[in-house]
Amino acid sequence: MMLELKLRKVGNSLGAVFSKEALARFNAKEGDTLFLTEAPDGFRITAADPNFSKQMESAEKVMRRYRNTLKELAK
Repeated sequence: MMLELKLRKVGNSLGAVFSKEALARFNAKEGDTLFLTEAPDGFRITAADPNFSKQMESAEKVMRRYRNTLKELAK
């Protein structure tokens, strides 16, 4: 599926205008942050922060490794 974006002048910058359909697919609304990341085939726009995903993966590894210790600390 390909969706078209319109660029419009906003002050001294350009802004991208997303259709209702595109916003629904991103589950985004006015004021939300979208992330533009470089990909091998160009650029990718996503609603998920790629750095947050990496941080959560690291946290999950630590929680699995120290599961028993964390249980004891929670008591």
